[in-house]
Amino acid sequence: MTLQMEATRCPLCHQAAGDEPVFGGLLRRCPACEFHWTAANGDGAHQWDLFDGTYYQRYFARAGQWRYEAARRMRWLLSATRPRSLLEAGSAGGYFIEAARRAGIAADGVELSEVCVRHARDKLKMPVRQGCFETVTPTTAVDAVCAFHVLEHVDEPRRFLTKARASLTTGGWLALEVPNIASSSAQRQGGSWPHLQPDCHRWHFSARSLTALVEECGFVVERCDTVFARYYMRPSRLPSPSGMSLLFADWAACGSPRTTHPRLGDHLRLLARLPENLPIR
Repeated sequence: MTLQMEATRCPLCHQAAGDEPVFGGLLRRCPACEFHWTAANGDGAHQWDLFDGTYYQRYFARAGQWRYEAARRMRWLLSATRPRSLLEAGSAGGYFIEAARRAGIAADGVELSEVCVRHARDKLKMPVRQGCFETVTPTTAVDAVCAFHVLEHVDEPRRFLTKARASLTTGGWLALEVPNIASSSAQRQGGSWPHLQPDCHRWHFSARSLTALVEECGFVVERCDTVFARYYMRPSRLPSPSGMSLLFADWAACGSPRTTHPRLGDHLRLLARLPENLPIR
């Protein structure tokens, strides 16, 4: 079963509930399950061209920021499990693979961008294979599959999650992070919300819709929460005008200066596990 863009039925729950335009018509929303999808997106074949050339010149110049984010994600994963092996889908420049290996985990990556694969291999000496995660043949089952800001890009989220399930050992873990369509910033900024990106973000999730999709694909959700953008700001940037502006906006939205929130943060995080009494494939 795959997600198809249909005018009359929700791609996730398939109910003919009457999808509605939101965010200035850029997205469609199912009122039954809260799933959102880009209103017109073509076949997605071009979207990866957006992340080559000059984009990655800017990306690689921010290595310190990506290492900081990788360290925070690693700490989050290790708070729930300590996998011996890990596969990251969409590993970009290889910084999370680097953090995992520093933590003693046998980590590998799969990345579509040739530019990123060369950087991961040549600059960081990290084992990253080029290709599409859904079609690359895994060398062996792993204890954890991680994908950070990847699921919103893929052609078929169910196909992606089915491949993740097939790549895991019994009882293995799935770690996902995606933009949160139910965040306070998305509601506040509307059509100016930076994570809309209709040219490359095909799907948009809330905690409810992401949990439903992951559970449908055979996982048991262990944790699901959100973090504000400030969570990934390096400490030196927090007192800056941009950091303080985000602090006041987030505080006004949720009544707390914390960087985590059950549902209003900018980034939606989910940890799920394969039941040990069910077949993997």
